[in-house]
Amino acid sequence: MEQGIFASLKVIDCASFIAAPAAATVLSDFGADVIKIEPPGRGDPYRALPQVAGNPTSEHNYTWILENRNKKSLALDLAKPQAREALYRLVKEADVFITNYPPPVRRRLGVTYEHIAPLNERLIYASFTGYGEVGEEAHRPGFDSNAWWARSGLMDVVRPHAGAPPARSVPGMGDHPSSAIALYAAIVTALFRRERTGKGAHVGSSLMANGAWANGVFIQAQLCGATFYPRQPRENALNALTNHYLCRDQRWLMLSLLDQERQWPLLAACIGREELGHDPRFATASTRQAHARDLIAILDAVFATKDLAAWRAILDGNDLITGAVATLEDIPGDRQMLTNDVLVPLGNDGMLTVSSPFWVARSDKVMPRRAPDIGEHSDEVLRAAGYADTDIDRLRASGAVG
Repeated sequence: MEQGIFASLKVIDCASFIAAPAAATVLSDFGADVIKIEPPGRGDPYRALPQVAGNPTSEHNYTWILENRNKKSLALDLAKPQAREALYRLVKEADVFITNYPPPVRRRLGVTYEHIAPLNERLIYASFTGYGEVGEEAHRPGFDSNAWWARSGLMDVVRPHAGAPPARSVPGMGDHPSSAIALYAAIVTALFRRERTGKGAHVGSSLMANGAWANGVFIQAQLCGATFYPRQPRENALNALTNHYLCRDQRWLMLSLLDQERQWPLLAACIGREELGHDPRFATASTRQAHARDLIAILDAVFATKDLAAWRAILDGNDLITGAVATLEDIPGDRQMLTNDVLVPLGNDGMLTVSSPFWVARSDKVMPRRAPDIGEHSDEVLRAAGYADTDIDRLRASGAVG
């Protein structure tokens, strides 16, 4: 079986929750050997996220499965010198060290760049923060809900309309698509530089920076002094052809018709309302905008006459860009996702998992393996680092190892 591009890469995941560990997961998908450092006892607090009120309930720890597949768990109490000594021994042979502990915690536990880098000149030290490494907020912990979603302005601008409350995020929506991938990109960029110089580097990213990048279009508009317009309710939107409509089966259809001069007459024909293409209210982009409310009301009535699948067949077959507003129940059976390995088998247990969002030709990813129990691989990892069984017993007796 293909062992992956990073088959010889040794990674230490000394992080918690989502963004930083997920960057390590992407490395593991391409074959990296990832050791997850967790505190003994409760482990990474992220293990308990499914127990938070309002989250989906399952017999499986779905959050842990997703972020920590393929990894080995070493339970170390880094507050103890013996545990730090064990970590430092691993660092000497590692290629990448990942942490998202806030700077004060890193100092207390002895895992700052200044502590770690002198042990291995080829090491890539990757740090991830809520609000950056410096400044008055550098010490603050952050989650994607506040440091990415709220801080970037996204929470405000995606309200259904200007009078609606700010929209809540869902778990990991800022951690996965931008933050984890940004940290992964920083690591891989530094690995490329190491190939040329032989030297490691300190790289990093933050939730705040990734939130700003995700909302970059509107932030750049603000930086350019643009005039903004309050978001209108769906039925009062300024563009009827980039709106969503409820079909007969109570499923929503999304129109994304940006080439309006060509696509508007085609849409009118496809829905059996050719006369709308000649209606002076809708003849040009400016008149359609001026009468958008009237056109939305007409399209509401039209789309309510057929089911979503019927409309998709008609519109997609005529080169009109649409989309179904998917529900979570749709995803496991999404044939396009399955065909393109967006969803892949998790080992051989019949479960699926979400793959990292890119591929490299002729370099297969490894088959995802189940996420580890707390300290499941402590003995294995320490033996590989040169510890004798008697030494491991002493570490365990001291509480340094779980």
